[in-house]
Amino acid sequence: MLIDSSTFPLVWLRRDAGVGNGDALYSAFEQLLARRQAFVLLGDARFDEDGHEHAQDERKRMTLWMKKNKAALRAYVCGMVLVEPSAAKRLAGKAFAVMFGKFWGYPLHFGDSGDDALDIARSLLQAWLPPREI
Repeated sequence: MLIDSSTFPLVWLRRDAGVGNGDALYSAFEQLLARRQAFVLLGDARFDEDGHEHAQDERKRMTLWMKKNKAALRAYVCGMVLVEPSAAKRLAGKAFAVMFGKFWGYPLHFGDSGDDALDIARSLLQAWLPPREI
């Protein structure tokens, strides 16, 4: 996965066969959080359909990283918006979105098109209130 922050505060998650989920990914995410500014993650609902289950050590590392950064995630990530054209898949995603939000500390939304996703992202950014102190 590749984090594209060239349109910050709209941050795109993109599939990239050459980029894994290793140190570079965590470093890029930490750089976003270090800005101490609100942002929204956007992506295609299929961005993580790589056909493999994450190894247990990857899941453990991700969980530890998330716990370490939970306050900053809650403070600065307004949400994630995934583009999903299928109404049935968007509906099915709502149950997953509840668990996602509890784990990551920010909400997951689905848009039916890129334009819809951008509208949702902009509304999330407008509703953001600066954190008191993390």
